[in-house]
Amino acid sequence: VQVLGSNYGSKLVAVQEHTDYLDITGFVGKPETAKKTRGDQYFFVNNRFIKSAYLNHAVMNAFDQMIAKDSYPMYALFIDLDPAQLDINVHPTKQEIKFEDEKIVYAFVQSAVKHALAQFSITPTLDFELDASIQHLDAVNKPYTDEIKSSASSSSLYQTFTQKNQAHFIENKSELKHWRDFYEKPATEGTVGLPVMTNAGSTPGLLHTPLQQTVFAASEMLQVHSAYIVVQNEKGYLLINQQNAHERILYERFNNAMAGKPIASQQSLFPVSIDLAASDTVLLKELLSDLHLLGYVLEPFGNNSFVVHGTPADVSQGNETAAIEKMLEQYKHFSNDLKFSRREKLMRSLALQQAIKSGTSLSGKEMETLVNDLFACAVPNSTPNGKPTYMG
Repeated sequence: VQVLGSNYGSKLVAVQEHTDYLDITGFVGKPETAKKTRGDQYFFVNNRFIKSAYLNHAVMNAFDQMIAKDSYPMYALFIDLDPAQLDINVHPTKQEIKFEDEKIVYAFVQSAVKHALAQFSITPTLDFELDASIQHLDAVNKPYTDEIKSSASSSSLYQTFTQKNQAHFIENKSELKHWRDFYEKPATEGTVGLPVMTNAGSTPGLLHTPLQQTVFAASEMLQVHSAYIVVQNEKGYLLINQQNAHERILYERFNNAMAGKPIASQQSLFPVSIDLAASDTVLLKELLSDLHLLGYVLEPFGNNSFVVHGTPADVSQGNETAAIEKMLEQYKHFSNDLKFSRREKLMRSLALQQAIKSGTSLSGKEMETLVNDLFACAVPNSTPNGKPTYMG
């Protein structure tokens, strides 16, 4: 707990394994605490901090089927064994060691973590239940008859997506790659650099878009699979990726804040105290001045603690700690990218973290706001990382 921070106390599972060959003690995080980055992972051998990809693999195997493939568990494990069974001189910093029998140590580490998780009834689960909203769909609970097929194929919506004279019709296979770009291929480097907007919300002349129509109404929109928005305009249809679009909107909002238009902060009725790991404390202190421009008002409170006096309006009261922890995790994802400044990393990480995700249902008003905000951006056609925001 001292290593990871006191706020992790309820999220940890104790590990204790004693054998004739070695002893393993420490903690691992519960599966729900797994993160997208490799922070908060510590091995100590005979009280010496070490790095070991091999032993990390043992821990990952112990969490098999409990966490997502691209997630990483937190842990602090202490291994004690006869010094004669290891060599500490294989690396100049002595942070890498060689065990006399790595396979035995690997097996014990994996077994110890599995045993600890099992003791707390934490095991892989399989869910065979259909979501209730899916169970009630006609496609699930009604047979597909010729009558239904005929009715569907004669509908105006079906005709819209089958007629060759529609704007979205793809004539040959070579054009399919443009649609794949919408999901996979980044835009060219030239679209990533951002000019600062002077009045992005109300000046159509600033829009970097070939569209003549710049104001869209909810009546012209349809959400598909809670991930995409179909928008009708005078030239046909646009297909907008809602997550990518929101990421672009947030990034430009943050960019404007850094350029002299700070985001307003809502003051907390009851200031919240948060406790962080020592490494996160150092990082957050470096970001405090920039975070203030983005609406976060925090003050160091000693011993790896901070008091949150205010947050942006879109951070709900009571959710301040989770929002800041997620922001730090996302920031660390960019931490080794030397081509970005500290501010650039912060803006990109916050935009990624706060963007509405695929699977989020939007009301007509929310879709209308999102689409019009997108086309009020200086560079509406891609995310900061170059992913397309729309096709059409």
